[in-house]
Amino acid sequence: MANKSVGLSDPLYQYLLTNSVRESPLLAELREETSALPGAGMQITPEQGQFMALLVRLTGARRIVEIGVFTGYSALAMALALPEDGQLVACDIDPDWTAIAQRYWTRAGVANRIELRLGPALQTLDALLASGEAGHFDLAFIDADKTAYDGYYEHCLELLRPGGLILIDNVLWGGRVADATHSDPDTIAIRALNAKIRDDQRVSCSLVPIADGLMLALKHA
Repeated sequence: MANKSVGLSDPLYQYLLTNSVRESPLLAELREETSALPGAGMQITPEQGQFMALLVRLTGARRIVEIGVFTGYSALAMALALPEDGQLVACDIDPDWTAIAQRYWTRAGVANRIELRLGPALQTLDALLASGEAGHFDLAFIDADKTAYDGYYEHCLELLRPGGLILIDNVLWGGRVADATHSDPDTIAIRALNAKIRDDQRVSCSLVPIADGLMLALKHA
């Protein structure tokens, strides 16, 4: 099949940012602070954050679960798109990174919309299911340890209502998913999940080549 996708040169990427991204000063400040930290590559790009916020609004989401918070840019972008009474359950294991996140959530006035749960995410998701939350969430964002992606996906499917949307980050994995010379556990896990979702009749899906690749999976009724 012929490749008709436009490659993003640096000038074209700057054009994209200039002509589409409306990043708030606080989001930009958080992104800049994070860029100087170890592990800064884990932060999503501003155009991805804006796209995810648009999906929150398009789906009318009121309840979100996020797996992998880091310094809180994605949670902040989505929380700002939630209604006043919306809720985002943010799952992470690192108190230091998430302390930065909480500082910005407070400054943005959305701390009341975000419930941070520190601990292994699968345990948090199990606790949500055990407390009767199955089918009560509208959107899920998965951006954490790649070898656990399949487990996160299955738990999120249970937590979402019919018509709910799962977003999964890093599904192109810097191109390594398409390079047979890469056989590390993370790459193998992402390849397997991409193929699983492609064939999963429980969802409709689309892999969007934004940033490092974002998989969208819409839960069927």
